[in-house]
Amino acid sequence: MMGLIRQALIFVVTIATAIHSKFQIAVAVDIGVCYGLLGDNLPPATDVINLYKKYGVEKTRLFDPNPAALNALRGSGIKVIVGIRNEDLPNLAASPAAVTTWFSTNIEPYLKDVLFSVIAVGNEIIPGVYAPNILPVMQSLQNILNAKGLGSTIRVSTVVAAVTLGSSYPPSSGAFTPEASSTLKGVLTFLSQQGSPLLINVYPYFAYAGDPVNVKLDYAQFTATAPVVTDGSLSYYNLFDAVVDAFFSAMEKEGVSNVNVTVSESGWPSAGNGDFTTPQLAATYNRNFINHITSNKGTPKRPNAHIEGFIFATFNENQKPAGTEQNFGLFFPNMQPVYPVFS
Repeated sequence: MMGLIRQALIFVVTIATAIHSKFQIAVAVDIGVCYGLLGDNLPPATDVINLYKKYGVEKTRLFDPNPAALNALRGSGIKVIVGIRNEDLPNLAASPAAVTTWFSTNIEPYLKDVLFSVIAVGNEIIPGVYAPNILPVMQSLQNILNAKGLGSTIRVSTVVAAVTLGSSYPPSSGAFTPEASSTLKGVLTFLSQQGSPLLINVYPYFAYAGDPVNVKLDYAQFTATAPVVTDGSLSYYNLFDAVVDAFFSAMEKEGVSNVNVTVSESGWPSAGNGDFTTPQLAATYNRNFINHITSNKGTPKRPNAHIEGFIFATFNENQKPAGTEQNFGLFFPNMQPVYPVFS
């Protein structure tokens, strides 16, 4: 009798272990999530990092070097993109010493146990009044990293939006606006020399919501079953790939063909704009985005490119403008999923 009980227990444990392993595989994803903090009801940073661990999130993006978030990330093994606030750039660009102070205050204390992957110099400020400050700050940061032997492990870049593209259709016609090009020429040369990626924010949602007659839902949501756009020998089943390839084409027109991209933001709001923003649509987009990024298939133009991707955002943030801006989160502030996406 005891032998039968023991065999039964072994069987139960074996099945439980198999189910647990299957579950872990299902939820663990090599995907990033943007950690925004524009809310007055968000959980403590330690709880947020534990939430990432629970769902197997291996990368995050901080929009500024928030001390609580950085302390919570210590020893987590989660890779971090950390941003420099736009408004800090003029002061930093005016003096390499100011950049040294910023680095020693915001990065150096965490180097031993936080895995920084990229320092992002500004967010979506090309073109604009802050744009001329980007390259000097990037150069100063690179000099600091090189001096510390970190130049090949922590990259320096900046984040650009699709507004920098003056032309994007078809993807091979991708070109930056003259205003964006004036700044990006130097930035892209820097990235090329350092082997660093350009960080781009890609939102098919806005194209679909702005022109649903011509931008079909299946093309925006990765669900088209036949090519929607044909560009020479290349076929496009989804708008995401088309936008990314438009960036590649635009960089080539600036004389740079060896700079990769990291998609530093992409997502779909779950509310705020009627039938365009339901939890079901948001779940479909983000699941398909995860699958697309983790497939490592690149794009039609760059099929061998390894493109990292970050979902915007972790939480619905109530201090953002009312409407869709408050509803891009994967989770409510109580850390319950807005919709299931990781399993």
